[in-house]
Amino acid sequence: MNLLLIGVLLALIAIAYQIGLAKSKKLAGVGQNSSALHSRPKYYAALVALWCGLPAFLILLVWNIVEPLLLKHIILDHVPAQVLASLDPASLSVLMDRVQAIASGFGVNDQAQPYELQAAAQLAQMLSIAQYAKLVVVLTVAIVGIMWAKKKITAQYRARNHVEKVMNFGLALCSGVAILTTIGIVMSMFSEAMRFFSFVNPLSFFFGTVWDPGFSTTGNAEGSYGLLPLLWGTLMVSGIALLVAIPVGLMIAIYLAEYASPKFRTWAKPAIEILAGIPTIVYGVFALMIIGPFAKSLGASVGLDINATSALTAGFVMGIMIIPFVSSLSDDIITQVPRAMRDGSLGLGATKSETIRQVVIPAALPGIIGAFLLAASRAIGETMIVVLAAGNSPLLHINPLEAVSTVTITIVNQLTGDTDFASPQALVAFALGLTLFVITLGLNIVALMIVRKYREQYD
Repeated sequence: MNLLLIGVLLALIAIAYQIGLAKSKKLAGVGQNSSALHSRPKYYAALVALWCGLPAFLILLVWNIVEPLLLKHIILDHVPAQVLASLDPASLSVLMDRVQAIASGFGVNDQAQPYELQAAAQLAQMLSIAQYAKLVVVLTVAIVGIMWAKKKITAQYRARNHVEKVMNFGLALCSGVAILTTIGIVMSMFSEAMRFFSFVNPLSFFFGTVWDPGFSTTGNAEGSYGLLPLLWGTLMVSGIALLVAIPVGLMIAIYLAEYASPKFRTWAKPAIEILAGIPTIVYGVFALMIIGPFAKSLGASVGLDINATSALTAGFVMGIMIIPFVSSLSDDIITQVPRAMRDGSLGLGATKSETIRQVVIPAALPGIIGAFLLAASRAIGETMIVVLAAGNSPLLHINPLEAVSTVTITIVNQLTGDTDFASPQALVAFALGLTLFVITLGLNIVALMIVRKYREQYD
């Protein structure tokens, strides 16, 4: 019913827009001279559409929030007090599901209790009434909004001001949702991480060199929770990936922006960006089945012992994956450098390569650093490639030819399987996630400082 109602509302909004547009054009007179109106016709049309859609959608939203609470109250009114007193929250949720299943006609597997049947009958009746009432109320509000807004349209009515206020509020609301979502994620990780630190000393976590968590059913922190092996493995794999992606991606961007013909650029750039659309699990399988065995056989031919699953394998394939992030963004930034800067350098006698090195790249450096930052964040947070190709060996060593474990691998391991989410063995995943967030935040701060420094020089 909700989808049908939303579809009808969207159709009414389209009709409302046309009604407002027609009346505003009529007010403009012959030739549709918009100078006779305070605002352009499209603003009057948008105003009518807003008055049609916004109140109706708000009522629909509030209705859908309040309706489940009222229906729950109806169900509980039919449950005997002695039965209700004996139910814990989980059992109460099961009872609600059973009554709703009976009311919908699907039924339950076992014999339903008389009070469940009575509650289901009342619930079915109320649902039927609520659906029709919702339809009537929402559509009535939408139609009344159209009629009221149409009457407000006059040549001197400041429709543009009202529409822009609504748009500004909508943009601010979207920004607030993004900010509040980020704050909510951080606070949820922080609260769970604090629970973990009530079991494990933060110093032993951040400076410990051994990762060997024990699994117990008592809720105690058994084993060792040293972060350094995981953090070093993350930095090692990410560093290898950046060593592959940054030079290759930057050279690709310079060639496409400065040397390639327009015809070559039109198909080469989309072809490179296809790499960004390949699922990471495919890269992981590619690393595990192709790159790992190839690196092992290549190392054996020159006398090196290279594991098929190692930091080198995972980092190399990850570097291939993030090449488009570096090349595409760097190319866009380089092409936006003003042509006058290139012409001035060439006019002073500099060669094309000297112009690129001494003028174009420094001018585009803030954007290029942003591309590097995106690549670094992508590498640090990557999961599937390292799960399949890094080897999952949480040992502290500096040999990239051996298996390592990363923070993301460990988060996956700690949160999969039959896990008690109140135990330190599961809560450690939130501490690891919070650590990754702080690292990424630090990268953003450093990059912002560099960008501001060079932007002052070239603005």
